[in-house]
Amino acid sequence: MTLDADTVVALDVGGSSLKGAVLDRAGTALWTLQRRTRREAGPDAVVETVLATLEELRAHPAARRARACGLVVPGIVDVASGRAVWSENLKWRDVPFRTLTAERTGLPVALGHDVRAGGLAEARTGAARGAGNVLFVPIGTGIGAAIVVDGRVLDGDGMAGELGHVDVGHREPCACGAVGCLESIASAAAIARRYAHRSGKQTLGASDVLKRMHDGDHIAREVWDEAVDALSRGLATACSLVAPEVIIVGGGLATAGAELIEPLSSRLQARLTFQRQPRIVPAELGERAGCAGAGLLAWTLLDEGVAA
Repeated sequence: MTLDADTVVALDVGGSSLKGAVLDRAGTALWTLQRRTRREAGPDAVVETVLATLEELRAHPAARRARACGLVVPGIVDVASGRAVWSENLKWRDVPFRTLTAERTGLPVALGHDVRAGGLAEARTGAARGAGNVLFVPIGTGIGAAIVVDGRVLDGDGMAGELGHVDVGHREPCACGAVGCLESIASAAAIARRYAHRSGKQTLGASDVLKRMHDGDHIAREVWDEAVDALSRGLATACSLVAPEVIIVGGGLATAGAELIEPLSSRLQARLTFQRQPRIVPAELGERAGCAGAGLLAWTLLDEGVAA
C-alpha cells in the first residue's frame, strides 16, 4: 500500500449497505469497507451511520493524504446546494450532507446521485469507456438511468434519468401514482410480481422466472417477453432524445446476460429508423460502480479548482 500519494475518500450509500474506499488517482482502491445502513432504526440513524463511516474512511492510514471526499446517495439529490432532498428507501428528507460531511472529515465534498455516479464510472472506466454519449440503466427493484452527454452526466437539478417512469403503453399501475410506467412492467420486482399474479405460484425473483421460462413455463415466457418489449420501447424513446452510442444494462436483471441483452438489442434495433443504433452491453463494474463514481466526482471537484 502506497501511503505517500494523494487520495480521495469515496462512499456509495445504498438501500441496505454502504460501500466505501480510499482511492488513488488511477481509481485503485487502497482500502475498502462495507457497512450496513441500519435503515430499520430510522433516517436519523442512517445519516449518522453514513457520517461515522466517512470518519472511519478518513481515519485510515491510506487516507493520510486524502484531498477530497466523494459521497453518492439515492433518491432526489440537489447537487448545487449539497442536500439529499428525499429518499423513498431511506426515508430521509432535506439532509445537508455536503456540510455535515465536510464537518466530520475536514475535506471538501462532492455530493452526487448514486445511479448517475455509477453511470459516470461505467462511461469512463467500465463498459462504455471511450464513448462520449452513454445511457446507464440499472434494473432492479426499479429502473433508473444515468445520461452521459458529451462526456458529462446530465443532472437536471437532481431530477434527470427517470427512465422507469416513461409511459410505455400498458395499463399496469405504478407506485408513483401513474399508469403505464416502464418499471411497473419491466423491473426485476415487476417481473416477479406479475408472474406470481398470473400463475398463482410463489417465486424467488426475476431470476427464478427466467429459470421457469427455460423449463417451459409459458406464463414465465409471456411475462419475460412483455418486460423485454417494454424495455425496448423505453430505450427507443431515450435513443430519440439523447442518441447514446452505448447503453449499459446493470442491476440485478443484468445477471440474465445474453437472455436479456440479445432479445433487447434486436427489438430495439427493429424500433429505430434514422436514430443512432447503440450497442447494448452489460455493466462491468457491478457493485463497485457507485463508489468508483463517487471517487471520480471527488477528483473532478479538485481538478476544476473548486476545492483548491
